[in-house]
Amino acid sequence: RHVALPTLTPEARKAALEKAAQLRQERAQVKNRLKNSTGNRGEEIANLIEEAKTSEAVARLKVSAMLESLPGIGKVKAAQIMDEIGISPSRKMRGLGRHQAEKLIQHFAE
Repeated sequence: RHVALPTLTPEARKAALEKAAQLRQERAQVKNRLKNSTGNRGEEIANLIEEAKTSEAVARLKVSAMLESLPGIGKVKAAQIMDEIGISPSRKMRGLGRHQAEKLIQHFAE
């Protein structure tokens, strides 16, 4: 079943593209911040989960992408962690359940 997308006016389309670019840039900054962080990873993740409640950019960041931007964690390790905790590969930050979030923070608090 196909749902026709609304036809955007050129102005609306331009605004949507700019917003998308802005969000991508913010997500890139968040990933960079994680990559260069030296603090407690559990705390970093807890802060991000909190940030996801108010920031559209963080909310739409995939959990896998967030994990992969941590030093020493690649695709495989990220997938293992998510599998252990029971987080779907397509899950985004805002979509994390309370227990998933707690387990994720605990995993890195050790």
